Amino acid sequence: MAEKPQKANLLDLGLSDYAGTYRLQQELVARRKSGGLNKDLFLVTEHPATFTLGRRGGRENLMVSETFLQKRQIPLVHIERGGDITFHGQGQLVIYPIFDLRRGGLTVADYVACLEEVMLQLAASQGVVASRDKRNHGVWVGSKKLGSVGIAIRHGISFHGLALNVNISLEPFSWVNPCGLTGVSMTTLSREAGRDIQLAEVKQGVGDIIGAVFGRHISVVSEVPESDTVQ
Repeated sequence: MAEKPQKANLLDLGLSDYAGTYRLQQELVARRKSGGLNKDLFLVTEHPATFTLGRRGGRENLMVSETFLQKRQIPLVHIERGGDITFHGQGQLVIYPIFDLRRGGLTVADYVACLEEVMLQLAASQGVVASRDKRNHGVWVGSKKLGSVGIAIRHGISFHGLALNVNISLEPFSWVNPCGLTGVSMTTLSREAGRDIQLAEVKQGVGDIIGAVFGRHISVVSEVPESDTVQ
């Protein structure tokens, strides 16, 4: 008899403050480690305009001053995820899996490939053919980057995750070398599809695609579970 897929939850946070969501991830990682959260949890969100710097830093790839950002009320946040500088903003689909790699039997490379596969399938669901590129993790349409991956792992549990450009303004990306790469332009699903695509359209398929890629039975929840039954 085939083994039943493990259960996992999906929580849509809507538009959420970056700093608050970052604190939430840290709390959830601690709960996942202690056993207070017994299922993997996929957080789905979008953020107000925010630049983040990863473990490799990347301040040198910011081509505007911090005063410039302050005037536009765009924070610059240093975090421990992998990767370089990146931009988050409304119209970008962000998914933060709180995922136990050990229980899931995934290597870090396997896990990153899964995140990329989720984005590839989400793009395909909107008629956009994307691909991987050896230059940098994430997904691409030709030479243009459509989605990024940046993760951190603590006690074998992942946080941070992926960001897929749906209909986000591309102007702020022109203020940086995205992900530390020079001569790279960003793109969106809307631009590549030649039509306006709303985040809500893309979200409709998120649970099914995550479930298929990660081999999980996904339940949509309306709030962070206080406690879980064992998987």
